[in-house]
Amino acid sequence: MERRVLLAIFLCFLSLYLWQALMVKPVPKPAPATPAAGQSAAASNAAVATAPSAGTAPAESPPSVTATAPLVGDTSERDVRVETHDVIAVFTNRGARLKSWRLKHYLDQEKQPQDLVVNQLSSQPLPFTLRVADDQTTAMLTHALFTPSGAPPGQAVSAAPTRLRFEYSTAENGLHVVKEFEIPPDGYIVSFKATAVKSGAPLLYTIAWGPAVGDIGENSRYVKKAGALLFQDGKVRRLAPKDFAAQPTSEGDFRYAGVDDNYFMTAALFPGPSKVTYQAVSIPPPPNSKDPARDLVAYSIEPTQRDMPIKFFAGPKDFDVLAMIDRDVVRAIDFGMFAVIVVPLLRSLKWVHGYVGNYGWSIVILTVIINAIMFPLRHKSVVSMRKMQEIQPEVKAIQDRYAKVKAADPAKQKMNQEVMALYRERGVNPASGCVPMLLTMPVLIAFYALLSTAIELRGAPFVGWIHDLSLHDPLYITPVFMGITMVWQQKLSPATGADPAQQKMMMFMPIVFTFMFLWAPAGVAVYWLMSNLWAIGQQYLTNYIIGPPNVRSVRPPAERQMKRVGGGKTEAARGES
Repeated sequence: MERRVLLAIFLCFLSLYLWQALMVKPVPKPAPATPAAGQSAAASNAAVATAPSAGTAPAESPPSVTATAPLVGDTSERDVRVETHDVIAVFTNRGARLKSWRLKHYLDQEKQPQDLVVNQLSSQPLPFTLRVADDQTTAMLTHALFTPSGAPPGQAVSAAPTRLRFEYSTAENGLHVVKEFEIPPDGYIVSFKATAVKSGAPLLYTIAWGPAVGDIGENSRYVKKAGALLFQDGKVRRLAPKDFAAQPTSEGDFRYAGVDDNYFMTAALFPGPSKVTYQAVSIPPPPNSKDPARDLVAYSIEPTQRDMPIKFFAGPKDFDVLAMIDRDVVRAIDFGMFAVIVVPLLRSLKWVHGYVGNYGWSIVILTVIINAIMFPLRHKSVVSMRKMQEIQPEVKAIQDRYAKVKAADPAKQKMNQEVMALYRERGVNPASGCVPMLLTMPVLIAFYALLSTAIELRGAPFVGWIHDLSLHDPLYITPVFMGITMVWQQKLSPATGADPAQQKMMMFMPIVFTFMFLWAPAGVAVYWLMSNLWAIGQQYLTNYIIGPPNVRSVRPPAERQMKRVGGGKTEAARGES
């Protein structure tokens, strides 16, 4: 029965692996998009409020309609820098758009604040670009130099909500546009409201956000890539980039809509009835680089209600951060089918980390605690399998007597009745060895889902060679030892008479698991290794408590099949007398 449980666990994890393999498909190259605006490079760390921008990429020439001086507008391109407790935001007055949004508490591969704004492609718009039906007006709104107001007076960190206002107007066509932003002193939300009028009539606009979620992580099938995220009617809907060709636009009353990857999210919160359009974007690697192209997702949202500000979230998929916004927003974290178990595990992991200060050791300690709680179930399972092992020769003898009976023969049912009678006589329940182990599987899967999605492990070191628990073990030490402990554990498990094909599968399982975990996050491999070590120790303890198996000897089938006559002697014995 133990082998069946291990086989079930193997098939479960194999299903998870295949699901991830199928979900992470190469993104088809999108068709060249019509250039919407010239983009600026990422703002330098030394940019100051309303200072002229430096190091920007060459922008496209402004449209000819802007040749005349605007009624309200600036004379040169400038950056407006806002720093809060959690983010460093840089706006450009060219188009009054977001140029950089760096998270101070999360670092990229270069150990710099992670920037969620991607601006390497001039064909893709910066966040908060306005698009209207008239392409010429869209180009004007993109290139126009807005006049900023409400910029912070250069303080290091804003202690109060920062309100920015960008205005632009022309006399020639009666165009008047105002963009307003509000950034709280902490958190990862920016409120946005735009008013656009042309010739006295309101302009219907779409808010474009270019390639979203610019995290560069490990190119692994265990890490979720950027995709569409929609929450409507109490359900989360996710679309992979390959789905955009068939359904690029979604309409509805969304609680939130945007883009997310494994650890970060950019989304409009509570926009109301809206139309959201997605586009797959492929960003080529730098010249002479062996890195693969970055497959990201750009999106735009067309709200129905434009008289109220829309809140945009651009930050980490941290449970506590999202829970402070709304309980539904928490569901943006894909914890899987056992989310009800994952959440307590996550809180327990954070609680242990509060004392230990290292997430690697926190995983080890929490693994020990969980396995200690499940000790009675596993002990009961081993004891039951030991009983099964003791009567296995008798079960085998019954099966041998009916070996030549076909499965469709009614006599086969008699064999099952004899086996069940033997179970009752010896006080053995065949399910008691399997059910306790099956009860532990949801915890195993939940912990796996937790360690694969928890942003707390991103960049968290463990010991020695493991510098990031969200990446694979660079020396492959933990997955190799995990495979060795699986073999060790199988040697200790009671033999329950599994068929030869099942035995070969069990021998092959450690190899398959080792291969699967080579590129798994190091935190997952550490957890699985510690679980195996605990199971081995528990097996030794249980064997010591219950002692060696008491295997019964059984007479050969031919001897038992001899017909008995009076006096208890067989026919052969009577002839000898």
